[in-house]
Amino acid sequence: MDIISEIADLAQYENCAFVPTMGALHEGHLSLIREAKRFHIPVVVSIFVNPEQFAPHEDYETYPKSLDQDSRFAKSAGADVVFAPSVETMYPNSNQTITLPPAATEPQLEDACRPGHFRGVCLAVARLFDLVKPTAAIFGEKDYQQFLVIHQMVQQYKERWKNLHIIGAPNIRDDDGLAMSSRNVFLTTDQRTQALAIHQALNEPTEKKMVEMLDQHGLDVEYAVIRDETTLLEPVHGKPIRALIAAKVGNVRLIDNCVRNNSS
Repeated sequence: MDIISEIADLAQYENCAFVPTMGALHEGHLSLIREAKRFHIPVVVSIFVNPEQFAPHEDYETYPKSLDQDSRFAKSAGADVVFAPSVETMYPNSNQTITLPPAATEPQLEDACRPGHFRGVCLAVARLFDLVKPTAAIFGEKDYQQFLVIHQMVQQYKERWKNLHIIGAPNIRDDDGLAMSSRNVFLTTDQRTQALAIHQALNEPTEKKMVEMLDQHGLDVEYAVIRDETTLLEPVHGKPIRALIAAKVGNVRLIDNCVRNNSS
């Protein structure tokens, strides 16, 4: 498996299946790489900790970084190449702009809790799409609002990425039910036990019950909502819905979601 950082070295991998990541790879990421292998085309995994999507008070400096370990993990799952660009390669000028799709500004979930986050995500992912030139890009649905934002962004710029398909892959959970996340490494044993309430709360029948469950276990709730799956706005009768949670366990911010049955 190759590890590259220069744009020129990407040319041989055009029309690949692409898995963009910020590193700190775990089984959830590896499941995306294995999903990409199903297309029977070269699989490119990017590793780039994107400074543009972290607010000043967030954990950019302490975010786990280990290119050697991540590359070994990516190879074990079947990646053909790891693309690890520098910040200078990703952002050759400081005046880049992008028009955000509705899912990045209207739901008032991650967009409200982390102002500027989706601008940073869209800038980085758009740049990666332009450089890598994939035909398929696989994103995990644990970051469901992000998945929806990227899906809408590609539709919005369909002339720019004419042959690109965005593929969503289901959440991957540990045996105890906790959604896999690069930030789980920061949890103490007791905090991990607390965090299990997130998965439990996703199955509560109402938003009020979801919040009560999280409160009972001492989590700091940012949102616990049930929303329309295609817009992340208020549910519509007969349309698919999804429960979504963002909460802090100590200083560790975790998100999770799951599909719900819309019987109301």
